[in-house]
Amino acid sequence: MKIYENKEDLLKRLDERSNVDNSEVLAIVKNIIKDIKEKGDDALISYTNKFDSPLITLDNIKVSEKEIEDGYNTISDELRETFKIAKERIYNFHMHQKEETWTYEKNGEILGQKVTPLENVGVYVPGGKAAYPSTVFMDVVPAQVAGVKNIIMTTPCNKEGKVSDVVLAAAYILGIKDIFKCGGTQAIAAMALGTKTIKKVDKIVGPGNIFVALAKKELFGKVSIDSVAGPSEILVIADENANPKFVAADLLSQAEHDEIASSILLTNSKVLAENVQEQIKTFTEQLDRKEIINKSLDNYGGIIITDTIDTAIDISNEIAPEHLELAVKDPFNYVDKIKNAGAMFLGNYSAESLGDYMAGPNHVLPTIHTAKFFSPLSVYDFIKRTSIIYFDKDAFNKIGKNVATFAHSEGLTAHALAAEVRMDS
Repeated sequence: MKIYENKEDLLKRLDERSNVDNSEVLAIVKNIIKDIKEKGDDALISYTNKFDSPLITLDNIKVSEKEIEDGYNTISDELRETFKIAKERIYNFHMHQKEETWTYEKNGEILGQKVTPLENVGVYVPGGKAAYPSTVFMDVVPAQVAGVKNIIMTTPCNKEGKVSDVVLAAAYILGIKDIFKCGGTQAIAAMALGTKTIKKVDKIVGPGNIFVALAKKELFGKVSIDSVAGPSEILVIADENANPKFVAADLLSQAEHDEIASSILLTNSKVLAENVQEQIKTFTEQLDRKEIINKSLDNYGGIIITDTIDTAIDISNEIAPEHLELAVKDPFNYVDKIKNAGAMFLGNYSAESLGDYMAGPNHVLPTIHTAKFFSPLSVYDFIKRTSIIYFDKDAFNKIGKNVATFAHSEGLTAHALAAEVRMDS
C-alpha cells in the first residue's frame, strides 16, 4: 500500500473510478429494458434462462414457500440466532427514524404534513457467485418500519435454479414471501415496468453490478430508486494511539470487495503508517481474496501522512467517504468537524464490518463523493410527505390580497383571480 507525497495524486486516482466509459453496457441495458417493456414475461424468462438458469420457467420463477422455509431450516442454529440479533438491532435503530403526521392550528389556519408509506417496494439482492443476506435485512427492515404494505424481492439463482439458503433464511425471518429468481437488468426492468408475473413497484432498492446500476439509473422517473451505488470505500483517520492491526484489517475489509474499491489511511504518525503497511502485507497472505485485494490497494488504495488530524479531516471532507473511521484519541472531539461521510465509526473497536452487519444503522451508504449531498438508506426513503393546508374565510381574507399581489408580480392573472373571487365573496 503506497504512501503518497501529496493528496492530489491520490485524489486523481480516485476520480478515475467515476470516469469509466459504460456506453457499450448501457446499450445492452437499454435493449433489455425495451424487450421487457414490449414482451413482458416472455422476455423476462428468456433473459433469465440466458444469464441465470435454463431451468427457470413461469411456473417456477417465484420461490415457493417451501423453498423459503427449507432455506431457513438449512442454515446453522448459530447463523439463525445471529440473523435474529441483526434483525432486532437494525429494527430498533430504524424505529428512531419513524415519522408521524403532524399539524398546527392558529387563527383559522391548519397547516401540517401527512406522512404516508409507499405502497409497493422492490428489493434487489445480488446473487449468483456470492450471497448477501445483509442486503435483505438492510433494505427490507426500514421499509417495514415505514409501513410499506407490499415488498417483493428479486435475486439471481444458480444454474440449478436455486436461490442461496442464507438469502432465503433472511427473507423467512423478515416474512418476505414474494421472491423471484431473476437478476440483472431484466429484474430491475420487470419491477420498474411490471409484467403479468412481477407487479410494478413504486421504488427499487438494493445494490448490484454495472448492469443493475445502469438499469436503475435509466428507469429512474418511471420508478424511484435508492441510489446508483458505486464501488465500496473506506477512509481511516488515525493517530499514534491507533492499533495498526485494527487499521490494516479494516482497510482490507473494503479492498476485498472488488478491484476498484478504495481503502485510504490518513495519519499524522509515520510510525503508524509504516506499521500498517507491514501488517497489510502479513494479513493479505492469509486471506481468500488476496488477488482482488492487491489490485484494489495498488489501484485505489493509499496512505497520506498529514501534519495534524485536522488536516486529515479536511482531506476526508473533500473525499466524502462511504465509511469513515476515526481511530484517534477522543474521537468525539472531532465529530462536529466531519461534514461529509456516509457513516462514522468512532474509536478503535467500532470496526467497519460491525456496521455492515450488526450495529443497527443502515449499511446502504453514499459512495464516490456523493456523501456531500446524499444520506444512508433509511425509513425516510420509504415514505411520502404531503402538505396539509386549510384556511377558513377570515384567515383567507387576512392574506388574500397578498396572494393576488404576488400572483400579479409573476404575470399569472388566473392565480390572482383565484384569490380575488374569494375576497369578493
